[in-house]
Amino acid sequence: MSRTKNGSEHIRHLHTLGPQGTNLEAASHEWLRRRDIEGTVRLHSSIESALDAVPDDGRHALVACAVYPALHTLVFSNLHRLHMVDSFIMPTHNMVLATKGAARPATVASHPAPTRLIPAGTEIREVLSNSQAAIDCAEGRVEGCITTIVAAKNHGLRVVRDFGAVPMVFTVHQVLAVGIENAQLIEAGAAL
Repeated sequence: MSRTKNGSEHIRHLHTLGPQGTNLEAASHEWLRRRDIEGTVRLHSSIESALDAVPDDGRHALVACAVYPALHTLVFSNLHRLHMVDSFIMPTHNMVLATKGAARPATVASHPAPTRLIPAGTEIREVLSNSQAAIDCAEGRVEGCITTIVAAKNHGLRVVRDFGAVPMVFTVHQVLAVGIENAQLIEAGAAL
């Protein structure tokens, strides 16, 4: 992980994809742990809604995943305020196909990124997160889900297939109202 002075030393609050049990939640806590920061992690229904809720003060950042389907759109649409300040590799929770009981689910909920894990011939219902997929399965909206082992256990689901952990790149994007160089000047001036 980079330790260069790029503005990330001011970050104390991370915003990312929820609900509880997502890989992004785990990555956010890991980023804070690796930096020995007592910060907060706030979960949102989507990465896009997380960005809408993040204050532009430089103390908040958005944590995303390199395979998030619309990350490029999010970044390039927000170059004026979204600055990638770090990335790191961390294994995901084990990714699983889980059900409430069906051995071969006909309908499976999944975030768009891991849909290739769904068995051929199965109807796919896309949701906003792996944790939401588990919730939809537990509530009977679908017969199965691609989710994390954590979310499957949290919602009392049966694991049909365990795909294991996936080494993943996570990205940290500081949110600023002004360019990062100006924000550092503002911070330096405030410290005087």
